[in-house]
Amino acid sequence: MRLWKRMKKTAAAAVQTARGRPAADTVQPPHWREWAVYDGLRQSIPVIDAAIGKIGRLVGGCAPICTDQRAQAELEAFFRDVCVGAAARGMDAFIRSYLDSLLTYGNAVGEIAAAADGRSVAGLYIAPLSDVCIRQGASPLEAKIYVYRDGITPAPAPYPELILFSALDPPPGQVYGCSLLRGLPFVCDILMKIYASIGQNFERMGNLRYAVTYRPGPDAPDQTGAKEIADSIAREWADAMDAARHGIIRDFVAVGDVDIKVIGADSQMVSTEVPVRQMLEQIVAKLGVPPFLLGLNWSTTERMSAQQADILTSELESYRRLLTPVLVKICTVFLRLRGYACGVDIIWENINLQDELELANARLTNLRADQLQAQLNNGQEG
Repeated sequence: MRLWKRMKKTAAAAVQTARGRPAADTVQPPHWREWAVYDGLRQSIPVIDAAIGKIGRLVGGCAPICTDQRAQAELEAFFRDVCVGAAARGMDAFIRSYLDSLLTYGNAVGEIAAAADGRSVAGLYIAPLSDVCIRQGASPLEAKIYVYRDGITPAPAPYPELILFSALDPPPGQVYGCSLLRGLPFVCDILMKIYASIGQNFERMGNLRYAVTYRPGPDAPDQTGAKEIADSIAREWADAMDAARHGIIRDFVAVGDVDIKVIGADSQMVSTEVPVRQMLEQIVAKLGVPPFLLGLNWSTTERMSAQQADILTSELESYRRLLTPVLVKICTVFLRLRGYACGVDIIWENINLQDELELANARLTNLRADQLQAQLNNGQEG
C-alpha cells in the first residue's frame, strides 16, 4: 500500500521513463550501436520487417478475467479504451508495440502512467530503450530501471512499481536480453551485397552504353582530318542519343569506317537465385515464420505447411507466456487504483480457426468415447 499513499502526494503523474531535455553531450546506452544495426536490418530487408509485424499480429488478442463483476466491466472498458502513447488506444496496440520492441532489441520497457488524482490509469507508455538504462539490482534476481533525467546521468525511477520490463532469452547472469535478429547481420550483409550487384547489373544491362570507334582510312583526307571527323561523329552521336531520351527517333549518319558496339553486351548476368534463397532460408529459420506467410513460394507439401503452422503456433505461445505477466501487472495496478482487491487472469484468443476446428474435433471424440464407455458400463450392469 505504500505506492498508493505515495501516489496521492503527487500532483500529477508524469511519465518517468521519458528522457529529459537532451544535452550536447548526451550519453548513449551501452547497446545503442547494436540496436542501430537491428533498425537498419528491418529497414533494408523487407522480409525481416514483415516477419516481425506478422508475429505481432498473429499473437492475437486477449481478455482479462476476474471474479468481481463490477471490476470485470471496468477492466474490459480499460482494455478497450486505454491510451497507448499519444496516438493509439486499446491493449492490442500496447501488445503489438511492446512485443515489437522485445523482438527487435531483446528488451522492452513500458510504464503505467497513473492519473493525476491517483485513482486510475491514465495510459500506457512504451519507452525507447535509448531513454533508459537497465542494471542489475542488489540481488541477481532484480533488475532496476534508470532514466536519463538530464540526458547524461541515469537516476533510479521514483516509482519502480509502475515500470514494465521484459527480456528475451537473456544470457545467464545478464540483465539485457537477446534480439530475435541476433546472428543475422552477417547473413544480411551478404544478401545486401547480392542485391546491390543485381541492381548494378540491371543498370548496366538496361541503361546501355556504346563504344563508337572511328578508324581512319589510308587516304590523305582521313589521315589529316581524323580529329575533326571524330569530333563530328561524337556530336552527331550525342545528338542522336539526346533525341532518343525525349522520344524522338533520329538517324545517325557517319562517313568512313565507324564501328558501334554495346559495352558489356557479351557478358551475361550471374544467376543469384541459389545464393539468395540460401540467405533467405537462414533468415526464415531464425525468425521462425513459415516462408509462405512471407510471400516466399518455395515448393512445400500440404503436410509440411501444416507442420510449419504448428511450429509457428508453439512460437506464438512462447511469446504469449512472456507477455502474460506484463498484462497481469497492468491489470493488478488498475484494479488496486480503482479500489478492488480481486485477482485477475489473462485469457488469450485461439490463434486461428484451424485450432478451433481441432479443438471441436477433440471435444467430439471425447464425447463419443464417454458415450461408448457409458454404454459398456450399462451393458455390464444389465
